[in-house]
Amino acid sequence: MGANLTHRRDTSKVEHPPVSGRIKLDELAAHLGLSKSTVSRALNGYTDISETTRKRVETAARKLGYRPLSHAQAIRTGRVRAIAMVLNSDEPDGHNPFLQEFLAGACEAASGYDWTMTISTAQSEQDTLKVLGRLVEEHKADGFILPRTAVNDSRVRFLRHMQVPFILYGRTAYGRAKPPENTSWFDISGEAAIRKAVLRLAGYGHTRIGYVGSDLKFNYSNLRRDGYFEGLNVAGLPLDPELVRNGARTREEGAEEGRALLRLDRPPTAIVFATDLAALGFYSVATDLGLTVGHEISVIGYDGIPECQYARPGLTTFNVDSRAAGARLATLLIRQIRGEDPDTLRELGEATLTERASDGPPTLTPEGLAEKILNSNERKLGGNHQ
Repeated sequence: MGANLTHRRDTSKVEHPPVSGRIKLDELAAHLGLSKSTVSRALNGYTDISETTRKRVETAARKLGYRPLSHAQAIRTGRVRAIAMVLNSDEPDGHNPFLQEFLAGACEAASGYDWTMTISTAQSEQDTLKVLGRLVEEHKADGFILPRTAVNDSRVRFLRHMQVPFILYGRTAYGRAKPPENTSWFDISGEAAIRKAVLRLAGYGHTRIGYVGSDLKFNYSNLRRDGYFEGLNVAGLPLDPELVRNGARTREEGAEEGRALLRLDRPPTAIVFATDLAALGFYSVATDLGLTVGHEISVIGYDGIPECQYARPGLTTFNVDSRAAGARLATLLIRQIRGEDPDTLRELGEATLTERASDGPPTLTPEGLAEKILNSNERKLGGNHQ
């Protein structure tokens, strides 16, 4: 292997072939024509090494199969080259909309830096803090990705107290004039997507647009609700508090909150859901009331989960690239652990609209829709009495 590598490289560079067997640090340094100190500092992310040199060293290390002895490296640097995420398995929707692709992206990005990604589970908020503390005390992770940030997030306070690096998937401290200091985050602008959803429906001619949000303890739920309010304002439509429902995180809760909107004297002819799961749960309600989604009632979701394309009709939704989000969070966290200022590691992405057949121009007025629902209920009651 060494002779072939030497033959392919520019002989004007001082890059010597490694010896056979497990490659060592001094052999990697000789191959690159660099000092052991420079190679070691490049691999460990020291900021006095240029980005060009760091990438060159990491590329050569991966190509030649160099792997540092993790125990020795941990003693030398205080790092175990691992990041972690703790999932609360007690959540009703179990993180399913994003989990598989998200973790794949995070693991791939960490592996690209020769780091590992650790996933742990907890059964409550308090248990989450215990698991985080155990991983820190046992030196299992150098930093953490915190998914689904809460308005008041105990994980943030806990890790700050422990002086352990972390990055948010989302934002926190909702309502503050500016983001909290010394905090890295990556997020998708759900508020912008929901605003666009409202404007899309208003553009079709809908004047009664309902909204079904998630649990307001989560920051994303507040932001998406704000997007709904902003969309109404831009479209010149009045805000009717009756058209706003919250707390839907599952299909069942989406069905329940959507049904509540259709019980109104003047029901909405279109509904924006903060999550796809809740939107898909509403489909059964529409069918039960004799309504065709995309015809008598328009529906738009958010997340872009795979089930949307299999619904009948397919659900129009704002798609989040969970794999890319996971990769970006892992990358930004590793950069923070290596010494970059957390306040410079903040990024806001956009969701992309996937148009399907669940929304369109209204075919009924709110009054006409209420009458159709009433007639459907009366027919079912009549059938039950026969």
